[in-house]
Amino acid sequence: MAERIAAQRIGGVAADGTSGDDFHVVNPADGSVVATLELASPVDVDAAVEAAVQAQKEWGSATPAERSAALHRLAGILEAKAEQYAQTETLQTGKPIKLSREFDVPGSIDNVAYFAGAARHLQGSAAAEWDGAHTSMIRREPVGVVGSIAPWNYPLQMAMWKILPAIAAGNAIVLKPSEMTPLTTLMLADDCLAAGIPAGVVNVITGAGPVAGEALVSHPKVGMVSFTGSTPVGRRVASLAIDGLKRVHMELGGKAPFVVFDDADLEAAVHGAVAASVINGGQDCTAATRAYVQRPLYDAFIAGVAELMASVRLGDPLNEHTDLGPLISKRQQERVRDFIERAVADGARVATGGRIPATTPEAGAYFEPTLIIDARQNSEIVQSEVFGPVLVALPFDSDDEGLNLANDTPYGLAASAWTTDVVRALRASREITAGCVWINDHIPIVSEMPHGGVKASGFGKDMSPYSFEEYTIIKHVSIDTAGVARKDWHRTIFGDR
Repeated sequence: MAERIAAQRIGGVAADGTSGDDFHVVNPADGSVVATLELASPVDVDAAVEAAVQAQKEWGSATPAERSAALHRLAGILEAKAEQYAQTETLQTGKPIKLSREFDVPGSIDNVAYFAGAARHLQGSAAAEWDGAHTSMIRREPVGVVGSIAPWNYPLQMAMWKILPAIAAGNAIVLKPSEMTPLTTLMLADDCLAAGIPAGVVNVITGAGPVAGEALVSHPKVGMVSFTGSTPVGRRVASLAIDGLKRVHMELGGKAPFVVFDDADLEAAVHGAVAASVINGGQDCTAATRAYVQRPLYDAFIAGVAELMASVRLGDPLNEHTDLGPLISKRQQERVRDFIERAVADGARVATGGRIPATTPEAGAYFEPTLIIDARQNSEIVQSEVFGPVLVALPFDSDDEGLNLANDTPYGLAASAWTTDVVRALRASREITAGCVWINDHIPIVSEMPHGGVKASGFGKDMSPYSFEEYTIIKHVSIDTAGVARKDWHRTIFGDR
């Protein structure tokens, strides 16, 4: 029988939800139930926000050094528990254990270490007498309580991206993870408490989006909303937040182009395309989804990608040799399959993959790495986010055409260009509309650099010093230096010069 867990963390206390609705966290590799929990209700959301309001008063007045020290302690705790985090992340998401061990968990620990340092470097403008009669300076102050909603594809990393800049800047946070993958987020909340971060600074509410999520976004004491997820849901979240005149940060969907010019290193481009389209089962907003290949390399690229995709090893995600685990759920598996079937009906062809594999457990949510060719630029498979291990390849002739095709979707989160020509590389980085453009690589991120999109991919930045722009309020303080009762500007109101 699956373990029953308390899936709420409110004011430092583990608690059950009060909705009366049970939910099963399922291992997508075999359909087994990992844990059972009771979902949160608006009552739980209100309690978590009140706990955050009270805790933020103390935390917001702590010195940067004190906040930094707590985050350094948290990094140490996570280092010691890295394998436990990796195992749990794989169990609830189905991602290969080597991805959890080598990407998700180390990257999350690095985020903590980065923000432990960044907490002591909140920058503002230098104080100066801009008009000669007043000293002006900038205060960077916390927003207060942040309400955040994180997705299921990278539960630990997305929790980090929400929590760390918020609390490093002196805010308190109420985070709603996906109810499908809350386990590592709950572990993280407990470890924040163990690191000496005061109770109530980090609260976790595990509940359904239309219930707990909307209650959180609409709560009058939440000063800012940060959301990562699909663009349609993001529009709903933004609408609710704007109704309350809250600050909003959105990291939404993507349809990343992968532009291969005719002078590119073909082997590098082939390997990069497979890795960037298959990582995490393609359930990554920055995953390579549209390969535009200049015609002289197109046929060789197709052959190389198809061959390499066919060698990807599907299987038990806890097996260290597995390259590709299941998708998050049977529902997602069916969604990806339906995308492929509609694409074929629309005239596209499957170069490799395109099926639910017969060699994996029937209860598992597996799907083969898939390469689609002969699709139309305006077709659904090219324009819409599939969120599976699916790459569509199309040829182009001129550089102008390739870059125009890259920009021809509503999204603008990430992209890459593959070339050995520095002029082409710089042009691509300038003209492709995206929050991140890689040159001769696709996927790597670092804590020191920002992540975020444009157009239908959202706005605002995660990670890096730029994230503090989302989680702090800039206050101008002006101090009179003249020391006289009657100021020169008073004549515009009364009297003469």
